[in-house]
Amino acid sequence: MMNEPKVKVSFKLILPLLAAIIAVSPLAIDMYLPGMPELANYFSTKMPLVQNSLSIYLLGYAVGLLVFGPMADKYSRRTMIMMGLSGFLLTTLGLTLVENIEQFIALRFCQAFISSAATVVVPGIIRQLYGKNTAKGLSYVSMIMMLAPMIAPSIGSLLLLHSWQMIFYVLASYAFIVFICSATFLPDVTMPKPKKTYRVIERYKIVFSNRAARFDLLSVMMVSLAFFAYITAIPFVYLMVFKVSEFEFSLLFGMNVFALMIAHFINTRFVVNVGSRKMLYFGLSLAIVMSTSLLLANIFALPLLYHVIVILPLMGSLSMISVNADALILQEFADHAGTVTAVNGTLRFGIGALAGPILAVFYDGSALPFALLMAVSIYLVMACQLIRNKLNIAKEAV
Repeated sequence: MMNEPKVKVSFKLILPLLAAIIAVSPLAIDMYLPGMPELANYFSTKMPLVQNSLSIYLLGYAVGLLVFGPMADKYSRRTMIMMGLSGFLLTTLGLTLVENIEQFIALRFCQAFISSAATVVVPGIIRQLYGKNTAKGLSYVSMIMMLAPMIAPSIGSLLLLHSWQMIFYVLASYAFIVFICSATFLPDVTMPKPKKTYRVIERYKIVFSNRAARFDLLSVMMVSLAFFAYITAIPFVYLMVFKVSEFEFSLLFGMNVFALMIAHFINTRFVVNVGSRKMLYFGLSLAIVMSTSLLLANIFALPLLYHVIVILPLMGSLSMISVNADALILQEFADHAGTVTAVNGTLRFGIGALAGPILAVFYDGSALPFALLMAVSIYLVMACQLIRNKLNIAKEAV
């Protein structure tokens, strides 16, 4: 393993900046959601086409990760961030000038694709700066970054009072501010020149052939399936099944985001002394209990309060599993952090995209399919970790 580069940096400054960089995509996704009906009217098109712009954004982001991930292991990470932010800025401004839904969707793909160049390098920077305490750094950044999805829909609703274009003007302004801050304060944490030069295919082969990280990657995929099941189903569960008001839904959704932040904060307090693997097990144990409780709550048709009490710690446990699995994966690939981040992100979005179709197939007008998918996803994480431990024990015995 190569020696870690010595980078003098103020963590109080760099972590919020890295969180601001990662928050670009959540803001681009969540801020325009309230404006979808207005976009449909403006372009004189049907709502499903406008909704498809979100799927196209996720596709563009996943493709961008595959392209820019290996580049992040070869070129300056600061340069990658500058390129990604400037590209996001230009495409976001371009969205305000489109004349039809086809142009809008095409630019959304480009916006997501180029923005991934900035975000794909952030986990690698954190790994370099934090070393064996990577999980702590990831938790801090995630905790700060989660403010974005918490407030983005509300900001978007306010901006709609002017026009839907104002949403993208504000997004562009945000990207410009982050670009200036990155150019001013972000250190150049370029990876040391490796002893061997790898081709892109070789980098991906190294990641997929690593048995130690394989089951952690699978665990991250299953957690992502559970998380996207929540994102997809929770509006229906709260608004349609339990008939809460839109204001009550906003409060409940915000509470769950807050639970994610609390989980990350707890992780930062204990992970240095306990280790990422034990914190992952703690999160998994909590997730098993809570996902099973959620399933039972639906089987026995328990009231809303019980669901709220169970979902809060369940969402926190998902974030704890995810951030510690990410840290363990990154530690396995000191020379290929960008590539493994690309693989990780693509697998997340790929499996997450299946949540909607799965829920649609098993739709029965209740919240049971949602609870069942959450529980099955967590049980599969448990299976992955049990198999990993069994293989490790067998390896040590040999």
